[in-house]
Amino acid sequence: MLHIIIIAIINSKELIIMNKTELVKKVAAENDLTQKAAAAAVDSVLNSIMDSLAAREPVSLFGFGTFTCKHRDERTGRNPATGEAMTFAASNTPVLKPAKAFKEKVN
Repeated sequence: MLHIIIIAIINSKELIIMNKTELVKKVAAENDLTQKAAAAAVDSVLNSIMDSLAAREPVSLFGFGTFTCKHRDERTGRNPATGEAMTFAASNTPVLKPAKAFKEKVN
């Protein structure tokens, strides 16, 4: 099962993590939906974002932020245990640039 950590909140030195199941429960409660309907909605949103990023299309959510893909070129590094040189393959990494409203709410 795909576990997606959605939100991390720091509360008096204790890290509280909202996972996908908890997010579904919150969406269901706040919108008077069944958990099954809320899970379908959350899955649909997350899959749409992942599909767009896989197609290298940015996703902009007003008040939340913009998801983009950042390309990382192949690079050389060292194995810290042996000191041996190793090559890291090129990859694409999803990036979220939070909107001003998001930053203000968190701070």
